[in-house]
Amino acid sequence: MVIAISAVSCTPSLLAQTASCPRSAGAPAEVTLPDDPSVTQATTSAAVHPSSAEGQQTKRILFIIPNFRSVSVDAKLPPLSPGDKFKLMLQDSFDYSSFIYVGILAGVAQAQNSYPAFHQGAAGYGRYYWHSFADNVGGNLMTEAIVPTLTHEDPRYYTLGRGGFLRRTTYSISRLLVTRTDSNGRSPNISEIVGNGAAAGIGNLYYPSQDRTWTKTGQRWLTQIGLDGGSNLIKEYWPFLNSKLFRRKR
Repeated sequence: MVIAISAVSCTPSLLAQTASCPRSAGAPAEVTLPDDPSVTQATTSAAVHPSSAEGQQTKRILFIIPNFRSVSVDAKLPPLSPGDKFKLMLQDSFDYSSFIYVGILAGVAQAQNSYPAFHQGAAGYGRYYWHSFADNVGGNLMTEAIVPTLTHEDPRYYTLGRGGFLRRTTYSISRLLVTRTDSNGRSPNISEIVGNGAAAGIGNLYYPSQDRTWTKTGQRWLTQIGLDGGSNLIKEYWPFLNSKLFRRKR
């Protein structure tokens, strides 16, 4: 909305009464007023925080990887109650994306012939799938719900979002060993190490007898920790990829 005001006869005190302000014969001074002040405020806010969208996590990564545990850059969240931790575990385990994720893991394991007793073909893939699904649920149960409740640890991943590649990569991998507590302190990540170890041990209840050895149990344990480490890396850089490469508008 543009209002023409005489540079001679109109004073700032008369801006509120522009209807009574006469227009002089000379060149008018134009004063541009916003039609909607809230639009200006929103634009200003976005300009003050131009990179805020780059630190925003989404619930899923590429629609196929569950991402409910990730916390956006600088987000201040209250501690999780035991009920919240179990709810988080259920989201990570039974969201539609988790079924796709498990399907990928099962396909990779079958391609590597990780468990010859499962055989190949569709029937073999079915065996790989439900074992992988059970491993995923068991791991989430122990690392996100049961052990964090007992140790008062926060199972969420807090995005660093700052610094160079080396710093952020080191940070994301170190979260396997160090985590936050419910009181916002720091603690050894017992949930990750002990929780995944317990889940691997529980797996011996449903794996074939020849795959219940210490070696196979240890492999499942280390594999799950490795997957979590890779997941941390993806979560750390996902906001940047989502914002820059896929040009996601917020």
